[in-house]
Amino acid sequence: MKPPASVGGIFFSEVNMAITYRGERFSGYNKPKRTSGHKTKSHAVLAKEGDKIKLIRFGQQGAKTKPPKKNETEADKAKRKSFKARHAKNIAKGKMSGAYWADKVKW
Repeated sequence: MKPPASVGGIFFSEVNMAITYRGERFSGYNKPKRTSGHKTKSHAVLAKEGDKIKLIRFGQQGAKTKPPKKNETEADKAKRKSFKARHAKNIAKGKMSGAYWADKVKW
């Protein structure tokens, strides 16, 4: 078995196609994961757009404000709508922003 290949501090493992970036394992680019060990952020993603790669952490650790999508109340719908309106400008920036991933994963 060959040792993992390294390109600019990013290690690629051929065993399960995992990517190790700054000591943290990701199943692939643009695939968010929970980070229960992080003290402030609940999720992380290794975002890639073109040749740019960026580690993005998003979501408040331990937040219980995310409304459920099934059988949600009118108040939950308003909460979801407010979040999307408040962060619309940052969500529009695309995959390289935390707001985009929070909108996609958490809301």
